[in-house]
Amino acid sequence: MALPPASPRKLSHTRTVVYRGYDREDGLWDIEAELTDVKPYTFRVPNERPFPAHEAIHHLSIRVTLDDDMVIHDIVTSMDSIPHAECSSAPLNMHKFKGLRMGGGWRKLINEHIGGTAGCTHLREMLFNMATAAFQTLPSGQWLRREQSGKAHPPMQEPAFFLNQCHSWAYDSPTVQRSYPMFYRPKATEPASGDN
Repeated sequence: MALPPASPRKLSHTRTVVYRGYDREDGLWDIEAELTDVKPYTFRVPNERPFPAHEAIHHLSIRVTLDDDMVIHDIVTSMDSIPHAECSSAPLNMHKFKGLRMGGGWRKLINEHIGGTAGCTHLREMLFNMATAAFQTLPSGQWLRREQSGKAHPPMQEPAFFLNQCHSWAYDSPTVQRSYPMFYRPKATEPASGDN
């Protein structure tokens, strides 16, 4: 479903963020994020060099290497285009994520380790959503690994992490009823008026 027509306008800025998940041959997983900021006109921050139209003001990348339990084994960054020379030292605290787990409280961990002036706003924003990209990569990738090796899938004894986290995956939704009937919980019906 397309957006409704917009008022007359002209492009002022384009931010592109791409996430990719990789199944590594050594059994680990790589989640990569890449961010670019580009303007269609020459842009200048006071007392800094000008950025010509269509040249990246920001071009940043992060690679996080995870195991099957989403524990971080490695994290590396690249800052190919930055608006200020001082930006190059912003990733210095990224190593603090090694050994941590992507999961509940991920945003809090990010803010504890690289929040405010201890890091880069854009790297933080990329990391926030890398957990979602990991959740899109690992479970389905683990499923595929088992399929390709002829291994049986383990029985689901607990609800998947994404159940009851959005409208379509609510415990009482038709989606859960179809896909995970063992975790489906019908809506409680309210008693009709006058019933005791």
